Amino acid sequence: MAVSANRLELLQIADAVAREKSIDRTIVVTAMEDAIAKAARSRYGAETDVHAEINAKTGELKLSRHMLVVDSVENPSNQISVEGARKRNPAAQVGDTIADTLPPLEYGRIAAQSAKQVIVQKVREAERDRQYQEYKDRIGDIVNGTVKRVEYGNVVVDLGRGEAIVRRDEMLPRETLRNGDRVRAFIYDVRREPRGPQIFLSRTHPQFMAKLFAQEVPEIYDGIVEVKAVARDPGSRAKIAVISRDSSVDPVGACVGMRGSRVQAVVTELQGEKIDIIPWSQDIATFVVNALAPAEVAKVVLDEERERIEVVVPDAQLSLAIGRRGQNVRLASQLTGWDIDILTEQEESERRQAEFQNRTKVFMESLDVDEVVGQLLASEGFSSVEDLAMVDEKEISGIEGFDEDTARELQTRAKEYLAKIEGELDSKRTELGVEDAVREVPGVTTAMLVKFGENGVKSVEDLAGCATDDLVGWTERKDGESKREPGILDGFELSREEAEAMIMQARLKAGWVTEADLAPPPEAAAEAEPTPA
Repeated sequence: MAVSANRLELLQIADAVAREKSIDRTIVVTAMEDAIAKAARSRYGAETDVHAEINAKTGELKLSRHMLVVDSVENPSNQISVEGARKRNPAAQVGDTIADTLPPLEYGRIAAQSAKQVIVQKVREAERDRQYQEYKDRIGDIVNGTVKRVEYGNVVVDLGRGEAIVRRDEMLPRETLRNGDRVRAFIYDVRREPRGPQIFLSRTHPQFMAKLFAQEVPEIYDGIVEVKAVARDPGSRAKIAVISRDSSVDPVGACVGMRGSRVQAVVTELQGEKIDIIPWSQDIATFVVNALAPAEVAKVVLDEERERIEVVVPDAQLSLAIGRRGQNVRLASQLTGWDIDILTEQEESERRQAEFQNRTKVFMESLDVDEVVGQLLASEGFSSVEDLAMVDEKEISGIEGFDEDTARELQTRAKEYLAKIEGELDSKRTELGVEDAVREVPGVTTAMLVKFGENGVKSVEDLAGCATDDLVGWTERKDGESKREPGILDGFELSREEAEAMIMQARLKAGWVTEADLAPPPEAAAEAEPTPA
């Protein structure tokens, strides 16, 4: 490789490489300069600071050696004394650089090979950076590509200006792709890695379906219809919830299309995956009922604290509501973000009867009354002895068959029973070694003290060191399945806000925080303060 041979040849090579790799020509020229400088250092010495400069218009190459001006020369290969520098430039100062022009060189085979490796490496790095910059902002887009090769079930896709990979677990079940096949997929991640940017594609991602509908349904593309949620069992069945911002546009009809043409195009792309299109509703009960379609729902009961909903269906609808291997209820749960329990009307009736009998039994044993009185109290909506002790006496005397004396006697017995239970719990708390100071934390009851003792929380400091999840537990959702981890105070109907307030009060008593830490921010306090009339 003789750099003096043809000036324009360098620029022609730079232009060709820049076009082929779709990178900036300046990057290629800079890579050539670095490569020539590296090759020149093999002639003038590795420590010599050789610089190469290629004129971007004429292709003329200049080689120069840079010397750093210093007080005391330690390495004559790349340093020069102030006196020596001032002979060439009277204004030279310590820290300046003196450049000497070097003559053109004839490069040997080894030097040329080394220069070629530098150019290849620099160009490859530039190409990787270009790919990463191009695709990092395209996460969430659908791309079209051609299958380049299949490696251990993973499919490498040629996107034209880069390569992407569809991993085996991101492919539709029973889908087989071969070299040369056209494929559409969803970009769900782009990472910068040592071997180059990795573009990860998916055909099972829920948003892949949402984007396909956006391509097929103009109303979604225009923003008139919005996809609110998607749940998929890839290759088998899916549910998609949609809402319209225009009352004159039916969101479900828009997605289905004339004679099902729009939804059929998506189904075909997804290898026959069945799709339920559901109207989204802000009312969670209505949304869950819609999500369980085609099953009919008789009644729903919400538990907002745990984001759990109980659905009652007619006996004949149970298998339809659950679906094959639980598929229908699992997809509905994924779509709504709520845990769904399904009961038949018969099961609910039996459960209600069991609860009624259980409450009756509790009243009979706690108040020492007969079955008729216990049933009357249970049927009037009293769920516990605490309810009976706290209500106004007139509410009890107003029950048919009861008078004021009976009501007074029942409340007296209820209060005596609660006092007895309180005493037993306090004795157990003492045996467990729970300190009296814990009782003084606002919101803590004697029954909670016993639970604390059984779980090793015996001092205010122990309670202060707890997290909210330690008290109320937490729910982990993964792939539509929910796993609940119980907390210390499970069964006490304690909200997360109440548990957090209890812990903060314990930290206040322990001296970990101050009253100022518990006070709301000024802007929040201003919002909470009522405006004077």
